[in-house]
Amino acid sequence: MRPILSTAALISALLLWPAPLLLAPATAAEVYLPAETFLAESFDGKVPDPEVLWISGATRDAVQKILGHSPGALRVRYWARGERTAWILEEIGKTQPITTGIVVDKGSIARIAVLIYRESRGWEVRYPFFTDQFKGATLAGAHQLDRNIDGISGATLSVRALTRLARVALLLDATVRQSSRAG
Repeated sequence: MRPILSTAALISALLLWPAPLLLAPATAAEVYLPAETFLAESFDGKVPDPEVLWISGATRDAVQKILGHSPGALRVRYWARGERTAWILEEIGKTQPITTGIVVDKGSIARIAVLIYRESRGWEVRYPFFTDQFKGATLAGAHQLDRNIDGISGATLSVRALTRLARVALLLDATVRQSSRAG
């Protein structure tokens, strides 16, 4: 009697069986930097108490224009000391949110770090070769960055998400600084 499967077919089936598992997109969140660590590093170990900025009126309209959709929250927490603010914001890359920490000092970006990444592709945006491009960036006309940010092949949506978040953080920082001067 002949076997139903040849030995070669059986070996191939056993070797290829895990392939769909290896090709499936990763869905687990990858925590690159806990928020507490990001904040401690941003304020020399002495994290100020969080404050709240209500997103309404012209600020809400500007954030919506930058993001291309309505902001998900009516208020956002931030940390401030002197002319330095830190923001932990999220934006969708392709299908999942990217949690990003952004420090703004005297109206320009001092630091941007990917805290949690949930997408299967585009994780290269977490590396300094990409994030260092934002250092010193400010807002120019129409809430655009004052410089071009180079993309990463295969990470276009993640690059766009971080660029939008940088713009939002600069806008929110300007709103906070303006209201503190007025008050």
